[in-house]
Amino acid sequence: MINGGVSFWWEQIGRPEQRPGLDGDLDCDVCIVGGGLTGLWTAYALAGLDPSLDIVVLEAEFAGFGASGRNGGWLSAELSGSKGRYAATHGAEGVRALVGAMQRAVDDVIEVCRVEGIDADIAKDGVLYVARSPSQLVRLREGLADDASWGIGDSHRGELGVDELRERVHVDRAVGATFSPHCARVHPAKLVAGIAAAAERRGVRILEGTRVTRIEPGVATTDHGVVRAARILRCLEGYTASVRGQRRTWLPMNSAMIVTEPLPAAVWDEIGWAGAELLGDRANAYCYAQRTAGGRIALGGRGIPYRFGSRTDVDGRTQAWTVESLTGILHGMFPATRGAAIAHAWCGVLGVPRDWCASVSYDPSTGLGSAGGYVGSGLTTTHLAGRTLADLVLGRESDLTALPWVDRSVRRWEPEPLRWLGVRAMYGLYREADRREDRGLVRPSRLARIGDRLTGR
Repeated sequence: MINGGVSFWWEQIGRPEQRPGLDGDLDCDVCIVGGGLTGLWTAYALAGLDPSLDIVVLEAEFAGFGASGRNGGWLSAELSGSKGRYAATHGAEGVRALVGAMQRAVDDVIEVCRVEGIDADIAKDGVLYVARSPSQLVRLREGLADDASWGIGDSHRGELGVDELRERVHVDRAVGATFSPHCARVHPAKLVAGIAAAAERRGVRILEGTRVTRIEPGVATTDHGVVRAARILRCLEGYTASVRGQRRTWLPMNSAMIVTEPLPAAVWDEIGWAGAELLGDRANAYCYAQRTAGGRIALGGRGIPYRFGSRTDVDGRTQAWTVESLTGILHGMFPATRGAAIAHAWCGVLGVPRDWCASVSYDPSTGLGSAGGYVGSGLTTTHLAGRTLADLVLGRESDLTALPWVDRSVRRWEPEPLRWLGVRAMYGLYREADRREDRGLVRPSRLARIGDRLTGR
């Protein structure tokens, strides 16, 4: 089994040769800090709207090194954070507008890939969330009721019975499910590599191996020189804490994944997963999975959720007990996989704001902007955020700039050791809640709600 090496996705297509980096001081019109999907989509959108702009993307490793090339490949319309927090400033109509924009963004990404000739193994077969205990079923139905209360109901997702679920996939102990058509399977590394190349075809310069250490109005300081630009956009997501003064802005949350060897036809026949639906469960410490184009199962979940001092992983390497835990989840859901080897394990970080809601912001007076805080729902959200940030930078009023996540004000995370203790306690409560629910607790455990209140989730 390979452990680390960034991700299976990059291992499969080949880790890219690093582009040249910054060599001395540089002036440009727009400097984007971070070569993940947020930065690349922003650059792609800006260059399309105003081809005269000199746009430079600065990346510490290589484009797609972070979460953009390590995620579960869910191009979904799932909204990060609480609908009520978005509604606090824009009402229910604002929530519906944001959900609708996310749904359209799924198709927008697919269309860009078609136009740009990006083959990212895309298949829009929707997403299934499966309940595997009575308490998970209660939580699943509470989610549907919450959707209905905001007026998004069945157009967003609907309930499936056990027999309807088995027509799509056989999940052991399943007692119910929901299905949403607004989701597509994607190969993350193929997608981010394709968007990077598409941005370059529009004239964007991507400078790799260039680590930004400080951002100020008009100046991005790196380990290889200074970049001066009237507009500087921070698009670092889970790596935001690496910039001076930003350690408490967004918390870098870790998520880990495993992928099996290609499964034989007999195993797939037993599992019954013939389509490309994405699959998750309704546990408190939930999992997410896809059937890859190559006939494997890739499955992810939380390992060590947070490292003290906002530290991040080393090249995707994850702990043995995390691999064992995820393998146990895989075997529990699909007993037919017990004889299959795990081919690769890796991890990555995602950005978590203090209120667990994504945001896009730009201050014309300073020329500073940012986007992120997707809490694990970033594959589609990066596209929508990039287009929104491009409109804000160019001073364009649009439906996107009116969305409720624009220019949100969120307080910072507590200093250490408080944030480490809080996140550690939250996931400890989640895991204990899941253990109690697995033992037959009919109602969702109150421990998970205590965990939510503890960290403001």
